[in-house]
Amino acid sequence: MNARVFTGSGVALATPFTDDGINFEAYGKLIEWQIASGTDALVACGTTGEPSTMTVDEKLDVISFAVEKGAGRVPVIAGTGGNDTREAVAQSRQAQKLGADALLVVTPYYNKTTQRGLVAHFHAIADAVDIPIIIYNVPTRTGLNMTAETLNKLSEHPNICGMKEASADITQITEMARLCGDKIALYSGNDDHVLPMLALGGQGVISVVANIAPRQMRELVAAYLAGDIYRSRQLQFALNPLTKQLFSEVNPIPVKTALRMMGYDMGPLRLPLIDMAQSNLNSLSAAMKEFGLI
Repeated sequence: MNARVFTGSGVALATPFTDDGINFEAYGKLIEWQIASGTDALVACGTTGEPSTMTVDEKLDVISFAVEKGAGRVPVIAGTGGNDTREAVAQSRQAQKLGADALLVVTPYYNKTTQRGLVAHFHAIADAVDIPIIIYNVPTRTGLNMTAETLNKLSEHPNICGMKEASADITQITEMARLCGDKIALYSGNDDHVLPMLALGGQGVISVVANIAPRQMRELVAAYLAGDIYRSRQLQFALNPLTKQLFSEVNPIPVKTALRMMGYDMGPLRLPLIDMAQSNLNSLSAAMKEFGLI
């Protein structure tokens, strides 16, 4: 398969909560705004969506809703990764049944594994489904890094079509592009590294910042791919101060706070995540005003 799921800007959607569940009305408004703003793909239950504090039923309900609301207008990518291979396989199969176009599967965390174990883990998931898989490498979250050599081995599997790379290791990313950039799509997993990833042949970004600046993030990618490197660079530079504030505390605390400031009913964060410290909130607000978001 190795079919490319999307090119451009994909958004890792934040999930609006109520005191005891999911606010689907607010989630629908976010999806409609993203599609109207030109976002190229929606990720439901990625890290920004707080799936680690959601029940299995809640996650599947969110994925199902995103598929139904998206209505085929853009690809819907379901986050189904975990540190238990059997559970990741089960949720991946369920997401496929619900109509997800692709899966975003993070490397195992906490118990972790070896590089050989990563190959076995991702092969087990890829063998169990018939839709494309985008691997997610984020060592700061998982405590486990996937090497370029391991990704190259996994890129031979027909169902593994992409990599969301958030190691921030430009040497490793360059080696990934050299070894397998012509076999799978590489997406930036860091909003401040989109342009460098594109320069290495990447196909776009799976973005946190796109939650609040979807048009600008999409234009950054589109401008580069159209050959307007100067415009792409301008947008990367303009977005970076905002990106810095969106990661001043653990994601998705700042981005959900920012969406609230923009009028979206995001509801509460779920413990162990808590509201922003006032000093960081002030800096976030200033950056949003500077960017013209509030």
